[in-house]
Amino acid sequence: MAEYLIVAGMSGAGRSTAAAALEDMGWFVIDNLPPALITKVAELASHPGAELERLCFVVGRGGPESVNELVPAIAALRGSGARVRVCFLEAADDVLVRRFEGTRRRHPYEADGVLGAIRAERELLQPLRAAADEVIDTTPLNVHELRDTLKERFGRQDIGDMQTTVISFGYKHGLPLDVDLVLDCRFLPNPHWVEELRPYTGLDEPVRRYVLERPEAEAFLAQLEGLFDFLLPAYAKEGKSYLSIAIGCTGGHHRSVAIAEELGRRIAAHGYRPRVLHRDLER
Repeated sequence: MAEYLIVAGMSGAGRSTAAAALEDMGWFVIDNLPPALITKVAELASHPGAELERLCFVVGRGGPESVNELVPAIAALRGSGARVRVCFLEAADDVLVRRFEGTRRRHPYEADGVLGAIRAERELLQPLRAAADEVIDTTPLNVHELRDTLKERFGRQDIGDMQTTVISFGYKHGLPLDVDLVLDCRFLPNPHWVEELRPYTGLDEPVRRYVLERPEAEAFLAQLEGLFDFLLPAYAKEGKSYLSIAIGCTGGHHRSVAIAEELGRRIAAHGYRPRVLHRDLER
């Protein structure tokens, strides 16, 4: 059964930041959905094959008219027996005034000045706040602290949520773009210079044995395993959504391929789900 999260709150309190953060955590986020459609979308998500385990509705951008419909819509969703949580974001009046003045956005509520609009919205949202399971005051929080708070309360406690990719490549084709860490394995003996191994790649057993059975390869992998045993939880704790590790050799066919495959296997043994890609294998 799908799990539902409703994110509501004061304009300027961080709903946009929350939407982006929750999407990075694996929630399927729908922003500004009319309240009347919440239960209909939930029905679709509950059908077999929909594959929406965690669905988040970011609501309240429609102004006073839509807010009046939200509490009944949430009650109807809860009445269906689904697991529903409501997160309400708020902040102090003076902080909200500064945020609106800083962005020069128009407040969605009509009133005499920004402060008057904030107070009118706060009063109208009281029933929605009362229905919330979690109330987060973003007054003292920057965007990173808000993301951390949301991750603590609504993120899966699963280290594998960080998308980790191991990429093999050949230096003669240039460094891969947009990678976090680059490791060079050209110190290992090159199977390219062994005539019977040259037609194979690091995916083939003869090359794999030639590369990985070297004492220096085992020492290299052992050091990397210890390094990533420390680094990966630290990156995940910091809230990093993606980590890419590039392993390079000369052509990207033999050593880097074998090392990348073995490194991916060892990372997986620590509870992650790495993708292993070979950029230059077909060149």
